[in-house]
Amino acid sequence: MTDLAPDVVREKGPSREAGAAAASAAPAAEKPALLTRRWAQITAEVVVGVVAALGFTLLCTRIDVNPLNRIGQVSGLAKIQQYVTIIGLPLLAALLFTAYRGTLRRHRLTQRLVCSALAGLSTGVVAGGVVVALHGTPWPLGGQEGDPSVLVHMATGFLDDKGLPGVYPPGFPALIAFWAKYRYNGVGSEGFALHDLQIFFSALVGPMSYLAWRLLLRPFWALLIAIPAAVVFLDPIRPYSHVVMIILVPLLTAVLRELRRAGELPLRSALLRGTGFGVVFGLLFLWYSGWYLWSAPGIAVLTLFVFPWRQGRTAVRNGLGLLATTVVSAGIVGAPLLYQLAKVGADVPDRYGYIMTYTDPAYVMGWLSDRVGTTTYHEYPATGDLAGQTGFTLLLLAGVGLGIGLGLRNLAVRTAAAVLAGAWLMRFTFAGKMAQSGTVALYPRTTWIILYCLMILAVLGLMAAYHRGSGWLERVLRKDDAPAGTTVLSGRALRQLAAGLVCALALFGTMGASWSVNRYMPEHEKYGRMGLDAWRAHTIKKADGSCPTYAPVSDCAGIITKDWEPDKDDKKFVWCAGVATEDWLEVCGRRAPWDNGPQK
Repeated sequence: MTDLAPDVVREKGPSREAGAAAASAAPAAEKPALLTRRWAQITAEVVVGVVAALGFTLLCTRIDVNPLNRIGQVSGLAKIQQYVTIIGLPLLAALLFTAYRGTLRRHRLTQRLVCSALAGLSTGVVAGGVVVALHGTPWPLGGQEGDPSVLVHMATGFLDDKGLPGVYPPGFPALIAFWAKYRYNGVGSEGFALHDLQIFFSALVGPMSYLAWRLLLRPFWALLIAIPAAVVFLDPIRPYSHVVMIILVPLLTAVLRELRRAGELPLRSALLRGTGFGVVFGLLFLWYSGWYLWSAPGIAVLTLFVFPWRQGRTAVRNGLGLLATTVVSAGIVGAPLLYQLAKVGADVPDRYGYIMTYTDPAYVMGWLSDRVGTTTYHEYPATGDLAGQTGFTLLLLAGVGLGIGLGLRNLAVRTAAAVLAGAWLMRFTFAGKMAQSGTVALYPRTTWIILYCLMILAVLGLMAAYHRGSGWLERVLRKDDAPAGTTVLSGRALRQLAAGLVCALALFGTMGASWSVNRYMPEHEKYGRMGLDAWRAHTIKKADGSCPTYAPVSDCAGIITKDWEPDKDDKKFVWCAGVATEDWLEVCGRRAPWDNGPQK
């Protein structure tokens, strides 16, 4: 019962669905069509999402504008919207046509494929916008500064056989090194490889999010989580990090589902499934590991409640086997990073402060990077009307209440609530020690996973309210003399409602994606906003020594090639980035290191 329209639709009297079902059931010996097979539908859903994302990104390479002036940027953004409209409208038309005129089987298949395509297009728009922002330069967002420079230096270390980059997840830097060697000229071209991978993985966030939730939910509900999550959390500078967070929650739910029904599985099947999940978790850990820390407390507690303690000896044995193989296989795959964490983890404290470090720690409805321009913690976040909370916050929390109140038996609700509770507790534990320890411990990053879990609970709350509400209406409106098996609510009407909501969600997706990528359009670094990362990419020489096509400077920077080295200058206090010298005492409780005078 996770679809907006029920799986089985019965209407009064004969219907087109009933006739079609009878006609399809008559020739039992006839071989079914290819797309009626489950594996074929799953394959088609995966392929459509990936092709939509990457194909749209490739289409955006045809946009030829100067991204260094605002008119060029607006023209590029408009062209992206033109493309996505031309592609998206026929998809939505097909969905609406089958909702109104098609058979139930045809509509379900169309809904699966259209939802997958829309998920791909949502982040294809973002990736296409990055293509426009970097038009004319081979360098990535960030150029040779900030986090991109660190990734490039880590990749150089791999090419120079310097080993793993400390406690940082090695998966993405290793892929940069591989692509630089395979596609370009090896050492010195890691930045060009990062340019390609930023675009490629930004495009894939949407379909990966959608397909992960399809493990648990029907297409509409999976899309209702996937598009907002992908658009809100996607950071094209580091597209590998947030996608792990987005898919980790449904994967954790999936393995807990297998654990709960371990007694129904043969032992061999439980062990194989545990091994498969463990390999996936291990690979994700090497890709980006931070979300495991925030998820661990809640999931550990929830696992104790989900474990089939009372289902008999077989269930307990299978459950222990599934857990053991999951943990062991994940540990084996993630062993390189686990070893580094055990070896030098305590010697790599996070002391970097930025605007989210200075804001109210109970605020989790939004996030700012250290590219904030003139915005300070005095203005951010904006104050709402009710105890400082905005209308969006109140609506979201209302949905969360529905999820917990009506859908607590849903394992996805329990998983999201457990992760949220654990991350919430760890957030305040780390933040509460910041003044004494002089370390931030990355606690602001819990903002993302907490907000994500709130969004999940709100969507699942709507789903629970729909199912409870439709069941209540059926009982209230059904007449006592109605034939058994008939329904009051028309299945076709529900499908039409679902199709209309998908259209609205598609419009949100394209508008939200355009908002997202607009922030990355090149903007002079003097403004200190997110556009400076694309601006920097246009100020570095190409491989032949010439400046990029639309370089805003006449003297471009040379290519920097060096191996990554750990920062050995531990300052023992929180480094307050983005704070003027005269404000250090007010914000950090001490004078800036470069400011002469006694330290408080």
